Amino acid sequence: MPLPDSSLAVAVDIGGTFTDVALHDPRRARVWRAKTPSVPGDPSRAFMTGIGLALEEAGVPASALGRVLHGTTVATNMILEDKGARAALVTTAGFRHVLAIGRQDIPRRANLYSWVKPARPVPASRVFEVRERIGPGGVVLDDLDEGSVRAAAEACRAAGVEAVAICLLHAFANPAHEQRVAEILRAELPGLAVTASTDVLPVVREYERSLATVLNAVVMPGVSTYVSRLQTRLDEADVAAPLLLMQSNGGIAGAAAIRRAPALTALSGPAAGVVGAREVAAACGIQDLITVDLGGTSADICLIKDGRIGLTQAGHVGEWPLPLPMVDMVTIGAGGGSIARVTGGTLTVGPQSAGADPGPAAYGRGGREATVTDAHVVLGHLPERLLGGRMALDRAAARTIVATTVAEPLGLTPEEAARGILAIADNHMVGALRVVSVERGHDPRDFTLVPFGGAGPLHGCALADLLGIRRVLVPPAPGVLCADGLLAADLKAEFSRTLPRAGRIDVEAAGAILAGLEGQASAWLAAEGVTEVDRRHARVALLRYHGQGGELAVPWSDTVEEVETAFRTAHEALYGFTLDAPIELVTLRVEATGRMPPAPRETLPAGSGAVPGAELTVHLATGPASVPLYERAQLGSGDRFAGPAIVAQLDATTLVPTGWHGEIHVSGAILLTRTDEN
Repeated sequence: MPLPDSSLAVAVDIGGTFTDVALHDPRRARVWRAKTPSVPGDPSRAFMTGIGLALEEAGVPASALGRVLHGTTVATNMILEDKGARAALVTTAGFRHVLAIGRQDIPRRANLYSWVKPARPVPASRVFEVRERIGPGGVVLDDLDEGSVRAAAEACRAAGVEAVAICLLHAFANPAHEQRVAEILRAELPGLAVTASTDVLPVVREYERSLATVLNAVVMPGVSTYVSRLQTRLDEADVAAPLLLMQSNGGIAGAAAIRRAPALTALSGPAAGVVGAREVAAACGIQDLITVDLGGTSADICLIKDGRIGLTQAGHVGEWPLPLPMVDMVTIGAGGGSIARVTGGTLTVGPQSAGADPGPAAYGRGGREATVTDAHVVLGHLPERLLGGRMALDRAAARTIVATTVAEPLGLTPEEAARGILAIADNHMVGALRVVSVERGHDPRDFTLVPFGGAGPLHGCALADLLGIRRVLVPPAPGVLCADGLLAADLKAEFSRTLPRAGRIDVEAAGAILAGLEGQASAWLAAEGVTEVDRRHARVALLRYHGQGGELAVPWSDTVEEVETAFRTAHEALYGFTLDAPIELVTLRVEATGRMPPAPRETLPAGSGAVPGAELTVHLATGPASVPLYERAQLGSGDRFAGPAIVAQLDATTLVPTGWHGEIHVSGAILLTRTDEN
């Protein structure tokens, strides 16, 4: 697959409310951006509409595109909404109830006495056993009974399943039986999606490995259909460029790889935003940042230290642990579309969202419940029109909805109710911000807050005030930063192998395993069309103290002392202590990276002074006031302004409260600094 560095690249991120597009021309060092409402019934329609808008703005034909990059939430939504394929699980005889048993832990915010274990994505009635046994060291204890595999295939056929997951005991140590089972099932069940754990998560822990494989099977038909539909639409539009999709690990991969393991895209869109935020911050010389991606439905929060995006294999999608490598972030149900309701005299905000249809009442599409966006409209935080003038706001509808559904039941004015809605939403997000910072040993005051997404810059300074953060960075295009992040992402994949038995580090044995993993990584990079000069490998070790139930990932070194020192340092940073206990090596991993053409970095011409284009009446805590409205496109490098102020642009609106000052960086970012204690 060719990866040209001199052709146009277009990136598309589909969110719950809007679809964002960024078109990059490296020859002219130009970026064009577009934003269009999402189409939940057929996301590919908004995908092509957005590309068309960007191409029209740039004045170039679709045939000129050299790369098409995409962040998708299709797999995520299928898992969260339980709308995936009807799947079955094939496992080793005697282990039929691994999924049902699960783990003994209870979700963090659940009531110990009333929590009920959720129904599994595959019930026990669709779990079928095959006779075989491989030991933890990879030795075959019982040969595979192929008759039992064919019997399982017949049971799958009788159950009317659309996808089959295979997870055999200790397959990570020896995949031979699992590969043969997959071969037989594909022959016996033509047309069905078949996925094996060794293709998804070849590491220890049966429950997590089984669940990851099942979720992969559940989303495989839907994602495959979606990707095929996108490819068809691209072909119809005369786009011959390869389609590359964002993964949860912050890297991209070709469509063929995603079809095999679609669960890798579970946090696709948010991961792209984190990559984009890191690039924007780097252009401003900032390496320690906390990102807040606030869209219409959710808020995704991530901490970046020393410019490094942390990965975790302890992530979740909804109620399910998904131990695939993914950007370490916290997601909550808070966004511009979050619905405000009064129940029993109590005001709550979210996690339910008005989404794209009908959306907030202010969007004029029939929304009948107050949202965070409506609260902003009532307080005058948004200009009359959005999306560069293409979308008018219905201020009267927003005020009526807030008044009737929130203000009147609580005996408040519409403005008081709106401020209450925003205060609850902000405090909800602050809780998640503390999870990624304070609870992990970081002082948020040492970081720069980077709010983005369509609603992020409206809340950035308020969140910073609640946390004591004194600097906020608003990216040049905050509402489409996830699309910009796609342009900055490299090809990336992880190849892991759990050792037959956890124990003290054996450098020679580990080196042999890592060499084999690097061979797999090189083969994948070659298949993706990455040249030798652009290939990178990073070796990682997952270690634990003897007796612990989880591992920490640290860079691999060729000496035991360096690896163990790195582990102790990581353990103390996360938990605040170290133990006088043996350190065990559990899993080895090779992270493969294929460098892509560098991300666009625009340079903003020097400004001639910030001059407001208009004034808005904004309802501050002290009452209504006339506040300057700046058009961001008219601001140049070095321009400064003081709050209260509002900065409007195509994809987002920035609210600058009293006590904050803004300066335009040469990269186009707005650096907001708190100058008093408010």
